[in-house]
Amino acid sequence: MEELLSRCPRWALPARGRPALCAVSGGLDSMCLLDLLARWCREREAGLAAAHFNHHLRGAESDRDEAFVRDWCEAHDIAFVSGSGDVRGLAEREGLSLEEAARNLRYAFLRREAEKLGPYAKIYTAHHADDNAETILFNLIRGTGAAGLAGMAYQQDGIYRPLLDVTRAELAAYAAAHGIPHVEDSTNADPDAAARNFLRLKVLPRLKQINPRAVEHINGAGRRLREMESGMEDLTERFLRRASVQPGRVTIRLGDLAEVPEFLRHRVLLGMFDLLGVGRKDVGAVHLEALNRLWAHHGNDARISLPHGVTARLAASRLMLETLPPPLSRAELVKDCPLQWGDYTLTLRDRPVGTGLALKAGPDWEHVAVAPCGGGDRLHLPETHGGGRSVKRLCLDRRISLAERDRLPAIYAGGCLAAVWRLGVDEAFSVPEGEPCRFVQIQEAEKERNTHEK
Repeated sequence: MEELLSRCPRWALPARGRPALCAVSGGLDSMCLLDLLARWCREREAGLAAAHFNHHLRGAESDRDEAFVRDWCEAHDIAFVSGSGDVRGLAEREGLSLEEAARNLRYAFLRREAEKLGPYAKIYTAHHADDNAETILFNLIRGTGAAGLAGMAYQQDGIYRPLLDVTRAELAAYAAAHGIPHVEDSTNADPDAAARNFLRLKVLPRLKQINPRAVEHINGAGRRLREMESGMEDLTERFLRRASVQPGRVTIRLGDLAEVPEFLRHRVLLGMFDLLGVGRKDVGAVHLEALNRLWAHHGNDARISLPHGVTARLAASRLMLETLPPPLSRAELVKDCPLQWGDYTLTLRDRPVGTGLALKAGPDWEHVAVAPCGGGDRLHLPETHGGGRSVKRLCLDRRISLAERDRLPAIYAGGCLAAVWRLGVDEAFSVPEGEPCRFVQIQEAEKERNTHEK
């Protein structure tokens, strides 16, 4: 017992007189951890409780596991608590995989039970070295940065993992030596049941054939990356301290952003989402690249729309992330980056996609912008027979009210009015048949379309 737990930092183990909550599924790993913690806590007069969450995903087998853990705890005088939840229902409601929904419910249950034990209670799980190697490999093939390749830590978000340097084979040997029983999850033997099963049953054994110490070396690389990650977090914080934070807005000078090393820039941009209070979930590489293109290649008034209702815009040589409703003012369009503008989503394309306005691609203009309609601006449309008419007059002819007109996106190219949505494209910017074009894709909000249909 001492030899296995001695590989874990002392601070991550239950302290004398402090309570501990051990997550126990009934499998080999968690039963070994429960036995190890029971011995450790008895020697130090620390309280220990076992917590089992019944996912109700495997019918009678799920209930068997719960009964097994309960009976073992009763026989060994260990406090036992159980919980359950509607995993399938949560997965359907929130669009999660069963694995994600089960994990969310399980950890919420563990945190609730730990709170009942007191403010100093620690939650323990039986993740071990092989699990960590699987996690690193899984993150690698899914696409990740240094944080994902660092794997799991001894403590993260209040969850303690004292067995991270212990292999599955060592736990099996410990169970055999101490007569520790366990139950098997029938799905664990199916490599097609989950991606992690495939890694555990098919990939890792092959890697161990190449090098028997593969798990050890993968985990060693993860530890070194975690140390690097810690240093990069400190450096990221130094740059984020230059940002200005206000309710609904985070601002950073473009000059300060230019000083951020390229390898760190995505981290700083993600940190701005944290400062804004919306978090970084669903903010992917495509959004961060769009932010890079925005501030590096466009002038003031350029904007793009991002997840969580965030608008990124340039103003006064600053990059701003805002959750405030953006004003209907001039905004430059960035190629392939959707912009929420009033009741419309506009995206500049190199070719027609969906509904929108096709404009002649000319060498005399590079920038395309959207702005509110100016009533006095003129459009030369085919029906105006070359003379041109004011936007105000065209809207009156088409029974478009003043309030509606002020919300219509007007497209400017090279500083000139090129088109107005629902009115048309100026003849100077119309596209001859068969020639390339710049296309402003325009998607109208559902409520707006419904109003027009009525």
